[in-house]
Amino acid sequence: METRVEIRGRLGEDEVAAVLAVVEAATEADGVRPLNEHVMLHLRYGGDEQARAVLLYAGDRLAGYAHVDPTDAVEGPSGELVIHPDFRRRGLGRRLLEAVLAETGGRLRLWAHGGHPGAERLAASAGFERVRSLWQMRRSLFAAFPDPVVPEGVRLDTFRPGEDEQEWIGVNARAFATHPEQGAWTIEDLKRREQEPWFDPAGFITARRDGRLVGFHWTKIHGDGEHAHEPLGEVYVVGVDPSQQGTGLGRALTLAGLRHLRARGLAQAMLYVDEANTPAIRLYESLGFTRWDTDVMYRR
Repeated sequence: METRVEIRGRLGEDEVAAVLAVVEAATEADGVRPLNEHVMLHLRYGGDEQARAVLLYAGDRLAGYAHVDPTDAVEGPSGELVIHPDFRRRGLGRRLLEAVLAETGGRLRLWAHGGHPGAERLAASAGFERVRSLWQMRRSLFAAFPDPVVPEGVRLDTFRPGEDEQEWIGVNARAFATHPEQGAWTIEDLKRREQEPWFDPAGFITARRDGRLVGFHWTKIHGDGEHAHEPLGEVYVVGVDPSQQGTGLGRALTLAGLRHLRARGLAQAMLYVDEANTPAIRLYESLGFTRWDTDVMYRR
């Protein structure tokens, strides 16, 4: 079957619908979504105008899609790709990857979600090496956990849309100053998520000392087709201002968020944490979380 590759900036509505159909088919087949939240939001709302979409067609059907983020001066461009299950084992993954490498000048960091063996084989055959891992951890919300112990002088509240955005961006940037993605969030990144159906200020817990925002736990509930079975709670982002680190605030915020998710009737909670972030992993393990799955970044 004849194949062709097309490079796009912003996709049209029909192209976005075709890409989302490929994503849903791959999610159903693999049990894990092949694109991260950042890319899914880019597809729905548009994003960085320098980002590129690489579309691989087999005949008149979209067989594969790759998202390429613009070049980072230090790390180089990053990308994610997916092949429709109907078109796998035909060399199309390699064809799509070669098109991406041609677009990026041969430099690329490539995410593979769920440690898929096909992705590992493709990466190895193209000269990529594993450079980073992101753990997914889970715990039952039916199992007991302690009540949060909030540091003296700190008050827990909930996020106030239209009021807290700018202050939250500052705390987030300080809390994740060394994090390659989270620390770079902008007001636009935050407001785009406020538009999502899952956004709920009641599940966005904030901590204030003397009226100043010093920490937060943003929870998320997955459902409505995002997961094949029952809804799943997520410890989406926990951040503590560096001035408050070591006070136990991060643990208290995590427990407050878990209590919120349990009150919503959810059975399980999950989170993502970088494999290299040993202190965070120890905290989450002490709260009953165990490793469930792994996302892998490869680089060439």
